[in-house]
Order: sequence, then C-alpha cells, then structure tokens
Amino acid sequence: MRQSPYLEFKRVRCKDCYRCLRECPIKAISFADQHAQIIEDRCILCGRCMHVCPQNAKIVHSELDKTRALLYEGGKVIASVAPSFVANTGYESFEPLRQQLKEMGFFDAEETARGAEYVTLQYAQLLEKGEYKNFITSACPSACRLIQEYFPQALPYLAPVASPMVAHARLIHHEHPDAKVVFIGPCLAKKREAEESGEIASVLTFVELDEMIRRFKLGRPESSTQDLPPADSCPNSQIVSCSSNIAKGYPATEGIIHSFTSLPNGYQYLSIDGPDRCMEVLENIEHYEGVFMEINICPGGCINGPCATLPKGGVTKAKTKLFNYLQQGIQSYPPANSNLMDEIDFSYQYPRVTNSSRDVSEAEIEKVLLQTGKTTPEDQLNCGACGYRSCKGKAWAVINGYADLEMCLPYMRKKGESLAVDIVHNSPEGIILVNSDMDVVDANATAMEMLGMSGSAEHFTARPLNDYFSSLDFYLAYSQKKNTEVHRQFIHSTKRYVDITICYMDEHKLLFGQMKDVTEAVNYQKQLEHLREETIETTDQVIMKQMRVAQEIASLLGETTAETKVALLNLKKMLQQENKKEM
Repeated sequence: MRQSPYLEFKRVRCKDCYRCLRECPIKAISFADQHAQIIEDRCILCGRCMHVCPQNAKIVHSELDKTRALLYEGGKVIASVAPSFVANTGYESFEPLRQQLKEMGFFDAEETARGAEYVTLQYAQLLEKGEYKNFITSACPSACRLIQEYFPQALPYLAPVASPMVAHARLIHHEHPDAKVVFIGPCLAKKREAEESGEIASVLTFVELDEMIRRFKLGRPESSTQDLPPADSCPNSQIVSCSSNIAKGYPATEGIIHSFTSLPNGYQYLSIDGPDRCMEVLENIEHYEGVFMEINICPGGCINGPCATLPKGGVTKAKTKLFNYLQQGIQSYPPANSNLMDEIDFSYQYPRVTNSSRDVSEAEIEKVLLQTGKTTPEDQLNCGACGYRSCKGKAWAVINGYADLEMCLPYMRKKGESLAVDIVHNSPEGIILVNSDMDVVDANATAMEMLGMSGSAEHFTARPLNDYFSSLDFYLAYSQKKNTEVHRQFIHSTKRYVDITICYMDEHKLLFGQMKDVTEAVNYQKQLEHLREETIETTDQVIMKQMRVAQEIASLLGETTAETKVALLNLKKMLQQENKKEM
C-alpha cells in the first residue's frame, strides 16, 4: 500500500485510538501493527485527521526546501497568495506581505483572487448557456477529488473550469512565460492539485510560510547556511499589486456566489460546506434541479483550511478580518479583462478517478461478520468504536486489508472475556468465588474436584463454604478487606490439604480464592515424621543394648563406652528437635 506523498503519521506517536478513522469522511486510513496509515489513492486530502489527532501525529510534507531551491536558481519566481492571508499571516493588507516576499527572493507576488475573477467569469458564461441541470463549483480540490472518486454521478455537473490557483498560474505564465509559480495558502489538497496540473512549481501552506519568514528574519534560512539573494538583485517587477475586491471573498462561505456582478437567472444559489453535508448533497444530486452549488469540504470555507494558522477566535475572527480587508476597497489594477478569456484557456477536465479498493460480495462480508461473532442483526448494532459507520463497512475494510478484526471493540471484549473464562476454568489450580454470606458462588473444574463437587458449578451456587472447610479465614479477609494466606487447609470430603490465597475484590464485594493442592507434600512430610520417630525409637534401643554391653565389658572398654553413649544421646536429641521444628 503506497504511502501518501503529502501527509503521513508519526508511528511513534500514533496510539491506536482510531479517532482519525472515525473523523475521516471517506475512510482513507488503514491500520497495520496498531498504527494508522494514509491510503494515498483513497485520500482527498481534506486534512480532517490533522485536526482531530490527540497526539499530533500527522506530518504534512513540507515544500520549503523545494521553494528555496527555486529562489536560489535566480529566475522569476512569483508567489500566488490566497486572499485568506489576512487571517493567517498577521498582515492587514497585501502590499506589506508582497514586499516581504520580494525581500526573501521572490520576483513578485500577487493575490490568487486575480485568477478567481476569471474563474467567476467562466462560471457565468457556462451558466448563461443554461445547459446544466445543476452546477457544482470547482474551486475546492478536495471536493473535486471527492466527486471524481466517490460520486461519479455528480461529474456531469462539476464545472469544467480551473481552480483560482491554476487559473492565476495560467495568467502569470501568459504574462511571464519563463516564470515559476509558488502558491501560498491554507489548503493541503493544493499540493496534489499543483502536481497534477503541471502549472505550479511549489506549494507552501501558511504554516510553512510562517516558518520561512521567521527563519529569514532570524537570519537563519532553512536548510542552508547561505544568505538569500537580496531583494534588489531581482529585476524590477512590472506586476501591479493584486487587490481585486470582487473575488477576494472566495475563501469564505458564499464567497464565490458574491463574486458575481449579477447572478445568472434560472438557478438557486446555495453554499454547501463540511464533508458530511457535501457527501449528502452529492449522494442525492439527481434529486435536485436548477441548483448552483458552491461546495467546500472545509467547514466555513477555505479560510478554515487544514493548514491555516487561525487567530484567536477561530473561523469567526478569521472571517471578520477577511471582511474588513474587503471593505478597504483597494483596487490598484483594472478588473479582469474579458478579452483574455479568448487568449487563455481557463478550462480544466476532471476525469473519473478509481482506487485500488475492490468490491466485495455479501458472502465475503458475512464470513468476516461471523468471525467476529456477529450472527444476528442485533449483533450489528454498530457502536462506532472502530471508526467505520457500520459493521459491514468494517468487514469491507478487513477484506481490503485496511483494518484488522481486532479493531472491533465488542468482539475483543467478548474474546477477552472468553479467554479469561477459559483460563480460569482450565487452570491447574482451584479457583472459587465467595460472597459476603460466605457462600461459594462460582468455582472452576479444579476447585470442584478439590472440594468433592459433582455436576456443574451452577448447581453449587450459594453453597455454604462451611460445607467443605472452615470459612473463618475468608470471613476475616472480607471483614478486614485485605488479602491473606491460609496454609494446609484440610478438606473433609476429599481428605485433601490445600494452600489458599484469599483476595478481597472491593469492586464486586467478593472474595477470590486460589487453591493449591499440597496433599502430596503434607503426606510426604508425615512420612518423614514417622521415619524420624522410628529412628528415635531405634536409637533408644541401641543405647539400652550398649549400656548392657558396657556394664559387662566396662573394664575392657574404659571411657569408650561413655563416649558412644554421649554420641547416641546427641543424635536422639537432634532428631527430636528436628521433629519439633517440622511440627
């Protein structure tokens, strides 16, 4: 599975929370070894996963080095800056930012709004023809990709017009054929659009622009020890500052609608934003007629793009800054020249796009559902923990290799509970649960054998513990709420000895008893004690015999008899002491 060249995850930070998958509108995220990965050919680069990741584990591939390389080449590098700069850069108007970019080595800079004017003119021409049952704007690359890949039924309604970024690049190339265009904006999807269009040399997000300006002002240019070319080393630009009022509102909702000098008749003009609303509208596109749809994947429009650096106050504050900028009324160059419409091709084709995901049969889905224990419709009441909208959607992802069976929380809980039950009931040690009334409420097979139970554990529910052995130690553990150890507890019914570890379970108000059969060890100890007693008795007999012999041959042995008696008495004493210790 190919990784996205635009966005990826930091594996060390990804904590297997599935939040990015839950928020992804088209489920373009897979999981391998409990780590998330972008599915490159499914992703629409909406950047939603970037905002919701609690671990900040997303990395946008930077094009700072690529841009700096363009600047060092010394040719004409012209920046196309999205109008939302006023809400993302701290500049209240474009001219100061333009001068800053020129100081950093750009030949010049313009607002992308200049290209947006021509996009609006192109929309107007198409609308005037009245050939579209419905009309969908093409300014948002994420929305266009969504239609191309997931809603092909909406393709006939998607305007075959370039986005403002591409349209502006074509304008610049018309005026400066040798120029290279760098787009600067809040959109992640522009990186792929730039590559596919072939019109843009590099794309910087506002986050990357902020980094570039900061390092330039600190005198530490990114990835180089050389100084940037001084501003006066670039030829004087003949490009006028782009301050077109009519299209500066593109980044906000209804910005495209308001860019028309007059709205063509025959359509209802609606603005649709946010992935869920966009998908709902596209799914039902055939049910509409005569609707102009300004469509944006980002809620609030481009001003709320995934790579925006919004001010305090969020989207609302950003919109007020944009509207204040629009009200300045600066127009330092003539409006769009309609004659250029004949000289420059502002059209753009949006072909059907397919991905590597395969269709799966109902039989395949049912097989996966069975593997996770979902055998009835009630089992498929989706909890959403895995991130998919349905259990069948999750099964589809498993078949395509995007998800693991273990991502299903109910399945794993049942599996864990089943595994825990199997471990307990097949344990070589006896397990019993005792309630506050000192009744046995559950027992595994080993415990039942130790206690002399027959039948099933359920048959012995609430059976008094005293039926098997004294419950005093269990009672003390429960009343004192502490764990304790019991050694060599004798079970009358089976004539066994057990060591018991008693654990108090405060949450459940139960006692957990783990019993270990030590009958063999106790019996062996008893055999040793019996052997010692026999040895002591034998020693006494030897001593008595030695005394009788000593009396008979005392004259011959002398003190040797006395020494032997002392040695045997010491042996007897030692054996008696060891026997007391074992007792």
